[in-house]
Amino acid sequence: MCDTLAALKNSTSDGSAILAKNSDREPNEGHGLFFFPGRRHEPGEKVKCTYVDVPQVEETYATLLSAPHWMFGCEMGANEYGVAIGNEAVFTKEPERDTGLLGMDMMRLALERSKTATEALETIVSLLDTYGQGGVCGFEDKKMKYHNSYVIADLRQAWVLETADKFWIAEEIQDVRTISNCLTIESHYDKIHPGLIDHAVKKGYCSSKSDFNFRKCFTARILDKRTWGGKGLARHAYTTRALKDLKGSIDVSQMMRILRSHNLKNEPVQESWDPSKGSMASICIHSKPLTVPTQTTSSYVGHLLPELQVHWFTGTAAPCTSLFKPVSIEAGLPDLVPAPKGHHDGKSLWWRHERLHRKILQDYPSRIKIIRQDQQDFESKYLRRVLQIQSDVKAGKLSSNKMEALRQVTKEAFEEAQKLESKWLSRVEEQSIQKRPGFFYRRFWERINRRAEIP
Repeated sequence: MCDTLAALKNSTSDGSAILAKNSDREPNEGHGLFFFPGRRHEPGEKVKCTYVDVPQVEETYATLLSAPHWMFGCEMGANEYGVAIGNEAVFTKEPERDTGLLGMDMMRLALERSKTATEALETIVSLLDTYGQGGVCGFEDKKMKYHNSYVIADLRQAWVLETADKFWIAEEIQDVRTISNCLTIESHYDKIHPGLIDHAVKKGYCSSKSDFNFRKCFTARILDKRTWGGKGLARHAYTTRALKDLKGSIDVSQMMRILRSHNLKNEPVQESWDPSKGSMASICIHSKPLTVPTQTTSSYVGHLLPELQVHWFTGTAAPCTSLFKPVSIEAGLPDLVPAPKGHHDGKSLWWRHERLHRKILQDYPSRIKIIRQDQQDFESKYLRRVLQIQSDVKAGKLSSNKMEALRQVTKEAFEEAQKLESKWLSRVEEQSIQKRPGFFYRRFWERINRRAEIP
């Protein structure tokens, strides 16, 4: 389960476009950060996606992706032209097929092949029509299949694209917009699959075009617990309300704060909040027995300005325990080898942090306090540094040293983050547990840790 938020230039504090997303997946599903430079390709080349191969295009653009380790596609990402995309699992009345392109595959292909948000939308729609969407979407859960919705943004325009099997519908974003694990487009739309309404009438989802409402027609029936149990409607309502309340002053730090929300009725960061008593009705999701099978495995805030696009990634699980670090397409990523897999390795960015994250979960209300001030200081520091770089680029002061300045700030942020997390882990391990979670919660995480081979 995931949440994606977008704010256009008429709603942000600095005239930027901002896209933010939490990727919620299985607890041991290592999530990596990847940079792929632009390339030209030979005629006849194929792209090996997760389950199917597709013809390669003549040129692919540089991309920065946050992705589960086992698939071709990504959960969120951006490209050199300032196009950024996040997707959601949605559950509809239409069949979930055994093979095809994953929604995450289509997102990566769209980023590699599109210079604008509209081009990206058209790329996904074309891929959907040609190959369909299908295949297992889970890492350990081999029954997990779903359809997809997307927020697709660039500096000037943004779209919500929602799908039900081969059918699709799109709405242009006017100011702020969010999506979650539920269909959100109703009777108003700007683009539509030519056969969608006729199909809805034929299936008895509605009686006529005047009666058509995509969300009501195509949302999975109430017996399908994934939409209702996933609390997508509640999370969508919360993120929508949060952005509307902030409209005109939305910035990167506020998006980070929303991604760290736990209790949808209270302020985003609640120090007394306990993940062992949490639910799917959180933006920052933590796994627990029976009712919450996933956790937030990576988080992203894309800050899109004409002079410079900076992408803030955690690359680690649970934004409440993580640090957002600045990355740009021009400078790329520091060396993050090895990429994480589905078991603990002790060396990858994701698994190094996961030891800390799971130690904090053993006594969240007291242990989260150990990291909170350092976390705030770190992000404030690098937000100021990036703001200065953006200001200098806009003023023409970094015309020849722009890439070096970006590379340096990214390098220092990742290095400092690693040192901070090592310090936090030592302090967390030194602090005795003050309030131990319940028996079933502890057993649940013990089993997950054994599967991950965490020492």
